[in-house]
Amino acid sequence: MHKNKKRKTKSTLKKKLTQKAIKVFDINPEKSYNYKSMSKELGLASGNERKLMNSILLDLEANDWIKHIGNGKYLSNNTSSNNKEELVGIIDFNSRGAGYLIVDGLEDDIYIHATNTGKALQKDKVRVSVSERKGKQEGTVIEVLERARTEFVGTIDISARAVFVRPDDKNMPVDFFIDRKHLNGAKDGEKVKVKLLSWPGRTKSPLGAVVDRLGMPGTMDVEMNSILAEFGFPYEFPKAVTKASEAIEEADYDVEVKDRRDFRDVLTFTIDPVDAKDFDDALSYKELENGNIEIGVHIADVSHYVKPNTILDEEAYSRGNSVYLVDRVIPMLPEVLSNKLCSLRPHETKLTFSAVFEINREGEVLNEWFGKTIIYSDKRFAYEDAQEIIEGNVVDETYGAIVLEMDRIAKILRGKRLESGALNVESQEVRFQLDEDGNPLGIVLKVSKDANKLIEEYMLLANRRVAAFVGEPAKNKTVLPLIYRIHDEPNPEKIADLKIFLKEFGYEIKDVKNKPISYALNQVMIKAKKADELHIIGPMVIRSMSKAVYTTENIGHYGLAFKYYAHFTSPIRRYADLLVHRILQAKLTNTKFVSNGLEDMAKHISATEKEATSAERASTKYMQVKYMSDKIGETFDGKITGVTDWGIFVEMEENKCEGLVHIRNIEDGSFFYHQNSKQLLSNQSKNKFHLGQKVSVLVKHVDLIKKQIDLELS
Repeated sequence: MHKNKKRKTKSTLKKKLTQKAIKVFDINPEKSYNYKSMSKELGLASGNERKLMNSILLDLEANDWIKHIGNGKYLSNNTSSNNKEELVGIIDFNSRGAGYLIVDGLEDDIYIHATNTGKALQKDKVRVSVSERKGKQEGTVIEVLERARTEFVGTIDISARAVFVRPDDKNMPVDFFIDRKHLNGAKDGEKVKVKLLSWPGRTKSPLGAVVDRLGMPGTMDVEMNSILAEFGFPYEFPKAVTKASEAIEEADYDVEVKDRRDFRDVLTFTIDPVDAKDFDDALSYKELENGNIEIGVHIADVSHYVKPNTILDEEAYSRGNSVYLVDRVIPMLPEVLSNKLCSLRPHETKLTFSAVFEINREGEVLNEWFGKTIIYSDKRFAYEDAQEIIEGNVVDETYGAIVLEMDRIAKILRGKRLESGALNVESQEVRFQLDEDGNPLGIVLKVSKDANKLIEEYMLLANRRVAAFVGEPAKNKTVLPLIYRIHDEPNPEKIADLKIFLKEFGYEIKDVKNKPISYALNQVMIKAKKADELHIIGPMVIRSMSKAVYTTENIGHYGLAFKYYAHFTSPIRRYADLLVHRILQAKLTNTKFVSNGLEDMAKHISATEKEATSAERASTKYMQVKYMSDKIGETFDGKITGVTDWGIFVEMEENKCEGLVHIRNIEDGSFFYHQNSKQLLSNQSKNKFHLGQKVSVLVKHVDLIKKQIDLELS
């Protein structure tokens, strides 16, 4: 026992000293060291430690980390001036402590070893020295330029020796050391929000202070508030913002109608989710004397109530968008605005900003009009209600024929989009049935039906035509800057990888003459849907695409096959739409729009959108884990949805929850990950595991804190 302990201690010391030596060489790539100078640099005093350092330098040379330059001196292998450069980008850590530098315009990310990440934290903007090692580019963080955030959520661990906060984010590379005077009354095991204070000298952990106690893990409120805090979203409005919203008076509609087009006598209705409270949009329908139809897309006029540079506007911009967690909505605007003054509720007069289209029976848009309006919503439909009419299950004498006609035209518009090359991606979303306390009772799939697609098509039409109206160059007209919603063409390399992946499933991307690649991808997804493999194929197609973002530089929207596209139809829940409303009004009234910093605003709301999506996924994952917490020992049929070098992810068919079968628990433990085929293969058998494969799994363990479901093959 004593010898093993001694051997383990020496091995641990050597590993630590090796990492420290590598760091010294990487930070000082032009400086040479022998074992004596390196020992001095690391503060090693004993003769045994110095001898160990000599052994370490020999090992590093053998592994090409350093090179011998004579007289026992060594130099970093990264000193070549020809292949060394500095880059600025965002660092993205993995769960093992290594990082990747993401640089705009650079196709491949730069790998950063865990020992070379310096004092960077997840998503920080950093300056990195890049060198070539063993034929591959690797980086070393030399400066943190900008912290992505200074507040983090984690669990506090209080012991007699020290206090640390372990971040919830698995990709955070360090824990926070908390001086007891900065505990703020927190108790051991509590979820807390910690603020970064400093990161002095060569300390392993940054210093933090507890600024908010969220409560003990496991309760719904604590977990949801923790998710919001983790992704930087406040779970309540500042008192000053709430006070400002409550001071707003409802518009005087008799006064407002003098400067607006009056639609109060035109039949108008909304179609929304059954549990919706913030109604952004309404549709109006009117048959014209010439036989055509006038369809109005009426959007809540948030810009009437939320003025630029006010405290309400600043708060909305900071949030960027509403966040939709499983059991609650965190609105962009206070409730008095989002659910009352701006919401297009039934049987109420409201101010709107509208796009009105004259459309013939063949679905051709003949004329369009944009401007401020006033409406009265006659009826509120849930999607299910409208779907019943479309399917012929319900007869509605007032709205039946109108809903059917609008659905018919929507299908024509949709057909034209798909024929032009728009992607037809169908994704599955889970919806939870909750009890009074917000706990999950059951899981159902959210399916997009004709009623959903009806609304989608008219919103797409309005968004596209508003963007073109503002952005399309016209003779003797100044083009105003606009925040576009763009989607770039897919990278050819990613499409090449997708072709390899699809081939494994028996699918082929067949090029069609005079058609974009999206047309061929749609054909693949049609086949996948018939084969009940769309939930495997669809996400892989999406991952091969570029991400849609906001920007002032228009390149069109590839996925929708639109030359011009912007978000206009949801200003209650998206700040981008509020900006588009203001810009459109400036064009309509021929007034100047101050566009300073518009691109920075576009980047900010792109970032908040990404964080909101991450928060929504985290809440779904937590709810899935909570739902499975009482099903340990039960067996489920499923399909493999992910294959990695540490195991396979399996989605259970009955409830769509996903868990991990660790590689060490698969049969004889001889499996390894084959990168090219994205399969787990065995050295000792012919068995293999691949995406889409049907398997049966047993629920082994559920961890609510880590949001993990551990499975075993059964």
